[in-house]
Amino acid sequence: MEHLTKQTFQEKVFDFEKNKEWSFAGELPCIVDFYADWCGPCKMVAPVLEDLSKEFAGKINIYKVDTDKEQELASVFGIRSIPSILFIPKEGKPQMATGAMPKESFIQAITEVLRVAA
Repeated sequence: MEHLTKQTFQEKVFDFEKNKEWSFAGELPCIVDFYADWCGPCKMVAPVLEDLSKEFAGKINIYKVDTDKEQELASVFGIRSIPSILFIPKEGKPQMATGAMPKESFIQAITEVLRVAA
């Protein structure tokens, strides 16, 4: 799992300053976890994402964005509650989910939204 700044987000996911229309910059489908260190539900999601990053290594990328440090990124995506999880398929539009989700829900989203076999 990799923590992203505005700059690395623009390089690896989407350059929102250059592109008005969604244009995914990554090589693999990805999950972006918008979180904060003080957030209880975010702490519940962290080990689940850690497990998934190992299980799906080489198939998807999992990124984390600290909304306290990266407020501009949070506002670009309209993050109002955390955790907010952005599922980004290689082709097509990303989908946002909010709140702590169980591992099964992440796996379902990985197979259905990201179209990656479990």
